[in-house]
Amino acid sequence: MFGLGYKKDGPEECDSKVRDFFVEGTTYNPLDGGILNLPEGNLDKNLQTIAEIAELCNDAGIIYKAHQFRATGVPTEAALKVLVEKLGVPDLQAQVKINLAREAVESSADQKVVHLGCCDWWNDKQTRVASLEFDRCRKSMGVIVQSREGKNCLLVKGAVENVLERSAFLQLKDGSIVEMDHRSREILHTKLNSMSSKALRCLGLAYKEALGEFSTYDGEKHPAHGKLLDPANYATIESDLIFVGMVGLRDPPREEVKGAINDCRDAGIRVIVITGDNKNTAEAICREIGVFYDGEDISRKSFIGKDFLALSIDQRCRILSGSGGCVFSRAEPRHKQEIVRMLKDAGEVVAMTGDGVNDAPALKLADIGIAMGIAGTEVAKEAADMILADDNFSTIVSAVAEGRSIYNNMKAFIRYMISSNFGEVASIFLTAALGMPEGLIPVQLLWVNLVTDGPPATALGFNPPDLDIMKKPPRRSDDKLINAWVFFRYLVIGLYVGVATVGIFALWYTQDSFLGIDLSGDGHSLVSFSQLTKWGECPSWEGFKVEPFTAGSKTFFFDNNPCDYFTTGKVKATTLSLSVLVAIEMFNSLNALSEDGSLLVMPPWVNPWLLLAMSISFGLHFLILYVPFLAKTFGIVPLSLNEWILVLVVSLPVILIDEVLKFFGRRMAEAERRSRKLKYA
Repeated sequence: MFGLGYKKDGPEECDSKVRDFFVEGTTYNPLDGGILNLPEGNLDKNLQTIAEIAELCNDAGIIYKAHQFRATGVPTEAALKVLVEKLGVPDLQAQVKINLAREAVESSADQKVVHLGCCDWWNDKQTRVASLEFDRCRKSMGVIVQSREGKNCLLVKGAVENVLERSAFLQLKDGSIVEMDHRSREILHTKLNSMSSKALRCLGLAYKEALGEFSTYDGEKHPAHGKLLDPANYATIESDLIFVGMVGLRDPPREEVKGAINDCRDAGIRVIVITGDNKNTAEAICREIGVFYDGEDISRKSFIGKDFLALSIDQRCRILSGSGGCVFSRAEPRHKQEIVRMLKDAGEVVAMTGDGVNDAPALKLADIGIAMGIAGTEVAKEAADMILADDNFSTIVSAVAEGRSIYNNMKAFIRYMISSNFGEVASIFLTAALGMPEGLIPVQLLWVNLVTDGPPATALGFNPPDLDIMKKPPRRSDDKLINAWVFFRYLVIGLYVGVATVGIFALWYTQDSFLGIDLSGDGHSLVSFSQLTKWGECPSWEGFKVEPFTAGSKTFFFDNNPCDYFTTGKVKATTLSLSVLVAIEMFNSLNALSEDGSLLVMPPWVNPWLLLAMSISFGLHFLILYVPFLAKTFGIVPLSLNEWILVLVVSLPVILIDEVLKFFGRRMAEAERRSRKLKYA
């Protein structure tokens, strides 16, 4: 949409209405839509000037690549090229030729050609002889063009407020010039506010014919060329302009951006928008993408860059430490740097995105600089830590979720390995502390650590993200990998592994049944727990006898030395102890699917690789149990069905114990989230 000049109803007065035109189309294809309410026939003088400035004060282009019309250069300028094509030219014969040329290109097999006949027509009438490059201070770009008759003219486009500030005159519909009075400025500012509040990026267009010493400028040899070498002179050259109109460009956010912003809010990530756009435009876009709620008071959340830096340090810190999003409009490079610096000084981890040369210092200063891979300049890419291949904000949010998932999987691996190894240490310690016979021999422990534990530990790296991974607050940069609560969980699980491993060893020696499961089927003799813990005193026990029993394919006799019952006769008890250790560690790997998520929410089949790994580990254990020469090597024997049931009964509680610990972990995390919300409320 663009609003142009005034309609002149009489020789002396200007109507208080501006003309509005709606430009159809959402692509860079010049044939995609037209302009509603465009006058038929020749363009009036005002529209001609609009087209002339939009084309000549422009460094962009349009190409056809990969079955799409694409911009080369600044997308905003490329959009102006499309506008020029849709406006047409005032020469009807030339317009007919342009239309015929378009039809010929459209029907040809060579679709790489983009015919911009109207732009070429305006270029043929004027020649650019000098450029006043865009800068952040005056927020505009100017070119000096020379007509065929040798007359020079300055064409300017830029931020509407800045162009209006330097404009002294106004062009009307018929091309006549009137002085820009206070009422005219108010009407144009009202129109600007109306357009920018609709999230339109607005550009003001103006020109100047009285160029003084630049009226005869024709190149570097001209006496006035020295002034063009110093950008400080540009604002003076671009003064006393004739305002022509304004153009509002709609750059709609991608559909997925609003959802990504909501994900950031849930994840405790603050989104701060820093833009060079008009304040009203920036606020409208922020409301549209969800940085601000509808009806939210943003008086302390939306600032023009220079106004923010004019505040005291304490006021700036309070604004940046508040909750919710913020937006800083008409921002300059130093504003971006200062905001990033203050956030870092406050202990925040700052990720900065940008695409321009002026973004490079802030990208370098941020903890994580993210440059745009498509629209980004090489300077921005060099300064950044990451380059975003698709220029999509939602990709950054997806990367955050992926990073959290990787971190959680790393913790799951560590949690599984430490708790399992702690259990093995606990079993050895308890055996020694109680004075019982050694339950596990070194080769068995080595097998468990290097072979049986390996597949599940590896498979935990393929865990899917927790369902609430983007609802948890971000961890601080100084957070410990193993905090007090995590260590307590390791301790509890590890202790249970140790108790279960040693406990089943003791059960075989001291009980003929456990929870209705018969343990005496092999005919072994029972001893008291006291005898088991003082087995070293066995030679002094009077009348101690042990009945022969069968383990696997071998029958053990102890007629000569009954005390061998605690050494060579412990083979069945050792097998039970090793089997419990393997089973507990397999079930413990299921606990590691999620740090705090219940197995009811994230069942085992969410990670099929883990189920496969558990099958491999159990298969390896069955291999050494039921292949005779391997069983002999590892000092174990096959187990009966009743004994396997006992192994499972002793092993499964590790899941219930960790479910209880996860429940309390979720309550603690929820309490932390509430406290953070109250802190920043």
